[in-house]
Amino acid sequence: MRIVCHIRYQIDPFKRASFEAYARKWLAVIPACGGELVGYFMPHEGTNDIAHALIEFESLAAYETYRAKLRTDPESLANFAFAEKDRLILREQRTFLRRVEAD
Repeated sequence: MRIVCHIRYQIDPFKRASFEAYARKWLAVIPACGGELVGYFMPHEGTNDIAHALIEFESLAAYETYRAKLRTDPESLANFAFAEKDRLILREQRTFLRRVEAD
């Protein structure tokens, strides 16, 4: 069963440009590490401190393999360090979803 990892970020609204730069770096890293990136989504109207990412995987096992690759990938580690140093992300929540398919 395919799954989608939904990441909900609470970001510092005064650092949205920096968070967008952080998100852009994942556009190459996530596929290289095995995730199928649906996309990153920035606040546009309304709430100014919530961003989202959707990443699809073949299974939870594939997600675990991906996470292991992220922990050793130099670009991934640099991007995590950038976000931590600049304190872009105030809170991060992961939810795993499955797609509703037609009968």
